[in-house]
Amino acid sequence: MKKLSNGLFLWQFLISSPICCKSLFISHSSPLTLSILRCFGTKSVSKCNFSEKMENIRGLNDAFGSYENMSRMRPLPSPKQFTQLLSGVVKLKEYSAAIYIFKDMSCNLGVLVNEYTMNVAINCYCLSNRVEYGFSILGWFFKRGCVPDTFTFTTLLKGLFKENKINEAQGLFRKMVREGLCDINVVTYGTVIDGLCKAGNTPMAIEMLRVMEKGRGCKPNTHIYSTVIDSLCKDRMIDSALKLFDEMSEKGIPHNVVTYNTLICGLCNLSRWSEVKMLMEEMIGYEIFPDVFTFSSLVDALCKEGLVDEAEEVLQIMKKHNVNPDLISYNSLMDGYCLQGRMDEARYVFDSSMAHMNVAPDIWSYSILINGYCKKKKIDDAMHIFREMPRKRLKPNVTTYNTILKGLFRGGRCSEALEIFDELQAVGLIPDFYTYCNMLDGLCRNCEVERALLLLDALEGKGGGKHHLHISFYNVVIDGLCGAKKLDVARALFKDLPSKGLEPNVVTYNILIKGCCQNGLLEEAKDIILKMEQASLSPNEITYNVIVKGNLRGGKYEDAAKFFEEMCDKGFSPDSFTFELLLELLGTKEQNPTIFKMIQKLAPNTLKQKLLSE
Repeated sequence: MKKLSNGLFLWQFLISSPICCKSLFISHSSPLTLSILRCFGTKSVSKCNFSEKMENIRGLNDAFGSYENMSRMRPLPSPKQFTQLLSGVVKLKEYSAAIYIFKDMSCNLGVLVNEYTMNVAINCYCLSNRVEYGFSILGWFFKRGCVPDTFTFTTLLKGLFKENKINEAQGLFRKMVREGLCDINVVTYGTVIDGLCKAGNTPMAIEMLRVMEKGRGCKPNTHIYSTVIDSLCKDRMIDSALKLFDEMSEKGIPHNVVTYNTLICGLCNLSRWSEVKMLMEEMIGYEIFPDVFTFSSLVDALCKEGLVDEAEEVLQIMKKHNVNPDLISYNSLMDGYCLQGRMDEARYVFDSSMAHMNVAPDIWSYSILINGYCKKKKIDDAMHIFREMPRKRLKPNVTTYNTILKGLFRGGRCSEALEIFDELQAVGLIPDFYTYCNMLDGLCRNCEVERALLLLDALEGKGGGKHHLHISFYNVVIDGLCGAKKLDVARALFKDLPSKGLEPNVVTYNILIKGCCQNGLLEEAKDIILKMEQASLSPNEITYNVIVKGNLRGGKYEDAAKFFEEMCDKGFSPDSFTFELLLELLGTKEQNPTIFKMIQKLAPNTLKQKLLSE
C-alpha cells in the first residue's frame, strides 16, 4: 500500500503541476481562471437540462465554461452530471483536460465520484500513454468502497498493450483469471488477442483463441477471428489465414467485409490474383459488398505490380457501384503512375480526378508527386509543388523535405539543397536519419566531401543522440572519399570508427575494398577481406563482385579466378557488370584460358539466362 500511496502522491503532484497542464491555460475558461472565479460567489441551480448542455459542447472552451458554471452552483449538480461532462471532454480527445477536471471535482469540489467516473479517468490515463497513473486510481476504488469491474481491468490491459508492455499485460490477465478479479468477457479476450497481434506475437494470439473455444463462457466472434487472420496476413502466413477463415464457416461464425478485406489485401500482396477473384465473387454471393477498403487494396496492389492501367479500371468499377474512391485510392494510383514515370497522368489524378470527387490531397499526395518529379529530374516542377503546399494550408513534414533534398542534390542543385536543409530546421522540424543520409550523400555526389566531413564532425559534436551517430553516415562519407581519391582520409575514418562506439559492417568493408580496387591497390583489398572475416563478417555477393572486377581490370586473372570460384561455391552469382567484363575480355585478341574457364564455371542455365538478358 505504501507503493500505491507514493504513486498516488506523484500522480496528484504531476496533475497539479502547471508544466503538465500548460495546454489547459486557454482563454477565459482555463483551470486557473476557474479556481479564481469560483471564489467570487455561487449561484443556485434550478431544473437544468444538463444532457442538452452536454450536446452543445463543441470544444474545450465550452467544456470548461460548463464546468465553471457547474462548480459554482449550490447545491452542486449530481455526480452523474459531472461524469457526463467528463465523458464529453473525453470525446473531444482532450485527455489532459479530462484528468484535470476529474482531480478538481473529486479533490477540490468534493464530488463523490463513482465507479464510472473513475473508469473514465483510468481510460484517460491509458489513452495518454500514462498507464502507471491509471493503476494508481485503483487505490481510489478501494478507498471509496467500490469494486473495479471488467471495464476497469480491460482498460488497463489496453493501456499496457498500447505502451508495448506486453509482459505486464499478460501478467495482469493471468492474475485476473487466476484470482477472479472480474468477469472475463469477449471484449477482454479481444483486447488481449489484439494486443498480442499488434506486438507481433501471433502464435500466442492463436493460443488465446483456442482457450476461448474450449471455455464454457464467451466464444470467439467474427471480430476476434478477423483480428487473428489480419495478423497472419501481415506475417505473410496467408495459407494459415485461409485455413482459419474456412474454420469460421465450419463453426458457423459469419464472415464480414472486414474478414474478406483482410484476406484480399494479404493475397494481393502475394500476387495471388486468382484467389483474390474467387474471394470477391464469394463475398458478393453472400451479399457482402466490397467497400472502399476492398477496392483500395486492389488498386494499391496492382500499382505495386506495375499494372496501373488495371488499377485505373478498378477505380472506374468503384464509381459504377457507387463506392467513391478515397484519398488512399488516389494516392496509390498516383504513386503507380509516378513509379512508371508517367507524370502527366499522375498530375491529372492530382489536379482533376481528386477534385472531381471532392477529395483533398494531403501531405502524402504532395510527397508522392514531388518524389515522382525528382526521379524524372524535373526539379523545377517538384519545387513548384513543394512551394504550393503552404498555400493549401499544408505543412511539409520531414519526409517531404527529405524527398526534395534528395531531388535537388541528384539534380546538381547543391546550394538550393543546403538552403532547404536550413529551412527544415528554421520551421521547427528535426532532421531524421534519412535527412542526414541525404545530406551526406548529396554533398559527396556534388564533390563537396569536405563539407560532408564538417557535417559529420557536427553530428559527432552533438553527443551521439538518436540520429547523431550511425554507421550508415560513415559509410556514405567513406564512399565519397574513395570516389574523390582521398583514400588516406577514408582509411583514417575507417580506423577511427571503434573510438566513436561504432563497428564497421559489411557495407563499410565493401566500400573500402571497392576504393582500393579503383585505385589499383589489389593486395590491400585482399587484406581488407581477411580483416573482414576476422571481424566475423562474411563477404557477400557484392564483396565478391567488387574484388573479381578489380582483379580482372588489373590483369590479375588468376586471383580473379580464385575469388570467382569461391563466389560460385558459396551460391553467389556474378552481376551484369562482372559478366559483361568477362565477355569483353573473352572477345579480345589475346584470349586468356582463365577467363574462358571462369565463364564455363557458370551453370549452363545461368549462362543462357545471362546471355539472353544482355
